[in-house]
Amino acid sequence: MRARSPPSPVPLALTSPRSRTLRGGSLRAVIGAGASVWLSTLGAVLAVSLISLAGILALVAREAFLRRALPFLVSFAVGALLGDALLHILPELAEERRGGFTTGIAFVIVAAIVFFFVLEKAIHVHHTLDAPEHRHIHPVAVNNLIGDGVHNFVDGAIIAGAFIVDARLGIATTAAVMLHEIPQEVGDLGVLVHAGLTPRRAVVYNLASALVALFGAVLALVLEGVVDGLERPLLATSAGAFVYIAGADLIPELHRTNDWRSSIVQFVGIVGGFAVMALLLLAE
Repeated sequence: MRARSPPSPVPLALTSPRSRTLRGGSLRAVIGAGASVWLSTLGAVLAVSLISLAGILALVAREAFLRRALPFLVSFAVGALLGDALLHILPELAEERRGGFTTGIAFVIVAAIVFFFVLEKAIHVHHTLDAPEHRHIHPVAVNNLIGDGVHNFVDGAIIAGAFIVDARLGIATTAAVMLHEIPQEVGDLGVLVHAGLTPRRAVVYNLASALVALFGAVLALVLEGVVDGLERPLLATSAGAFVYIAGADLIPELHRTNDWRSSIVQFVGIVGGFAVMALLLLAE
């Protein structure tokens, strides 16, 4: 009689049907069997992290231009964040091969939105109670960094999964993620500078957030022979974070300026962010 597999540590409602059982093989075999996969994956993730920052380094080199472009960058970030969540992450979660859009995934997205609301409220309270002479990071910057860090973590895991299957698939996936990351990182730079960080400090924080992808790749490689499905709740958390940041933090900021010139710039920026994310669908 065939023994039953132990339950997956990821709740059933969050995982795909394929990931609801543990897969065989020891951890030693997983780590030792694919040195080339490890090198290819980590090299690809590091390349994505560095290349995605090339564009924002060019902007930082021209700080006066960056300040003038800030309203457009914030508007672009709105379109890029919502476009990423609505055009990329949610359709990915809804695919049948990944288990479809379940009630569990919906609750993860709701929980992520509530979490970021509570986090931002706590930061606001701390900012109010603390000494006025201390300089603080604006809550929108904290939320953006956390959300982007989760998203980069998932990107690293996705790249690792592709290289585990096939090197050519890994290269194609890396290219798609890279194209996806460049506009998003530019938008993130606008959010951080808008939140009060200096451009150079914003670059450092962006780099730290981008390098979180390495941890996602390592975890995916280590757990590949043990359990699937961890990327689903992470993707859902990332989607909830991006929807909250765009809707609760950035769009209200855009409404503070009502002259027609600024409104046109904002409209073009939002549409541009959505358009770039839509065009990236062709590369997937």
